[in-house]
Order: sequence, then structure tokens, then C-alpha cells
Amino acid sequence: MDKKTTDIVAYLTWIGLLIAIFLGDREGSKFHINQALVIWIAGLLSVIPCVGWVWGIFCFVCAVMGFIAALNGEEKEVPLLGKIKLLK
Repeated sequence: MDKKTTDIVAYLTWIGLLIAIFLGDREGSKFHINQALVIWIAGLLSVIPCVGWVWGIFCFVCAVMGFIAALNGEEKEVPLLGKIKLLK
């Protein structure tokens, strides 16, 4: 897959993220793969009642923002979660 396709697929689902990591342009798409990974891991906290639901909505909005940035070919960090780097 090329860089733009890998960027977009990373935000779709957990399966899309795994496809982006293993089959995509990992070096070129490192920013979006890292950001999608952080968003999906942070989204796991949405199972907590009440507060977690608000956090889940926030993570969904972050995923949509990242997806739109990937569509436009930009590397914009999402709020709060964008500074976290899991992949080197």
C-alpha cells in the first residue's frame, strides 16, 4: 500500500490498524499509525461507566479528526493524545 492509503486505513478499525502496521508503508506512515494506535488504546477506557462514555466520544472525535487529516495528507496532532509516541 502507498503512504496515503496506509494513513487512511490505520484509523478505520483495529483490523485496519493491524493491516496498516503489517502490510502498509510503515516508515512513511509512522505518524498516523502511531496516532491511530494511541487513539484506539485510549478508547479502551470508554468501558468505564459515565466518565468513560464521554472519553469514548472524545476518542471517536479524535479518530475522525485524524482520519480527515490523513485524507488531506496532513500530519496534524489530535488534542491531548497527539503528543504521545508509542512507536519509534
